Amino acid sequence: MKLYADLPARRTGQLVADALMLVWVLVWARIGVAVHDTTMQLAEPGRRLESAGSGFKERLESAGDNVDDLPILDDRVADPFRDAAGAGTSIEDAGHDLVDAVGRLATTLGWVTALTPVLIVGTFWIAARLRFVRRATAAQSLVDHVDDLDLFALRAMANQPLQRLSRISPDPAGAWRRGDVDVIHELALLELADCGLRPPPGAGHRGPGHSGPDGSGSRT
Repeated sequence: MKLYADLPARRTGQLVADALMLVWVLVWARIGVAVHDTTMQLAEPGRRLESAGSGFKERLESAGDNVDDLPILDDRVADPFRDAAGAGTSIEDAGHDLVDAVGRLATTLGWVTALTPVLIVGTFWIAARLRFVRRATAAQSLVDHVDDLDLFALRAMANQPLQRLSRISPDPAGAWRRGDVDVIHELALLELADCGLRPPPGAGHRGPGHSGPDGSGSRT
């Protein structure tokens, strides 16, 4: 599997893009945490309500315990205090429920804030990286000898913009059929560059007088 291009400029661009994607994720993770923490401040009234209910309940229960053993009165004085303590429990539960609700809201907002931009940008980044990896890996398996340049020259004529082809030759298809080594070399370099690959060893530029693979300078 080929993760990065052979060409220095393109490889640098890929590394920079990967680093920027990492920074993008970290920035939005921090923003998501900040949104979570800010939203959790809305839970402060609930915490105070929970604390007040707990304190109210404890004081009434303590008062009930203090009068529980009074002679003659027995539980007739203690029971109203204990019944009233139930109101403190309700207040405490209401505060607890409010804190839980705010906590769920804060968690949801934090994740949505962080993940939405990360997923939007990350989808394009992953698609581009996977497209390069598949193409470069497949191309790498096909270009291991100078003779393989014919295939990439042919693909260049099918894939590359016409303006780029015309700068190499006014008749690239005819030059390919004639076995023009220089034109084939230049066409192949266009396609290999798009794949992020260097040409195979021995595929250096050859002058007009260099013979073709069959030694005659052209192909039949």
